[in-house]
Amino acid sequence: MSGHSKWATTKHKKAAIDAKRGKLFAKMIKNIEVAARTGGGDPAGNPTLYDAIQKAKKSSVPIDNINRAVKRGSGAEAGGADYSTIMYEGYGPNGVAVLIECLTDNRNRAASDVRVAMTRNGGSMADPGSVSYMFNRKGVIVVAKGDKLDEDTVLDAVLDAGAEEVNDLGENFEVISEATDMVAVRTALQEAGIDYDSADASFVPSVQVELDADGARKIFKLIDALEDSDDVQNVFANFDLSAEAAAELDEEE
Repeated sequence: MSGHSKWATTKHKKAAIDAKRGKLFAKMIKNIEVAARTGGGDPAGNPTLYDAIQKAKKSSVPIDNINRAVKRGSGAEAGGADYSTIMYEGYGPNGVAVLIECLTDNRNRAASDVRVAMTRNGGSMADPGSVSYMFNRKGVIVVAKGDKLDEDTVLDAVLDAGAEEVNDLGENFEVISEATDMVAVRTALQEAGIDYDSADASFVPSVQVELDADGARKIFKLIDALEDSDDVQNVFANFDLSAEAAAELDEEE
């Protein structure tokens, strides 16, 4: 991953906008429900559930909705769905590799939604394994910048816990680690008194395709179409933006 990813900066801005619109609420609730079903309803003993709840709270998901999702997932309340995770692989415009992570109770619907979004927006589906080898599973923790928080302070807090790098994304710091070290890194931040916005196991590309502004608009259109599906939880893509493209897109916002 590049030292400073323009795409990562844009992605975090976009996530914040989507969260404000309420677009991500349902997906966050689904994550909580599945985490509670998989690892139990006690956040203290279930790090995945803890992080899912923290992320939802940061995005202003109502606490009642969070509590009901935990109860449904843990079996304390009826009504939970039987969700399964499916990964689809494909290519977007300009040969950008795309991984699509679905969490669904209807595999046929999810497959149809993904295929339609890809084919209508310049993408194509790919065989399992033909794209995923270009990504590594990593822990990604986003830390909002404060008045007195600098990169060295964050790095000092997380280095011994297994963090691999800290990237400056403008309004945030992004801490990258092995996925298995993410809880230890997140705990180290908390012990240092550093608040964080989100901690997720993510797919980080090992090779990136740099795009101009026109190429970026096409891939953003594809990602938006994919994320419009209720079954699509996350979209990962191996592109970055040139400095010129990032500046041009910023002006359009």
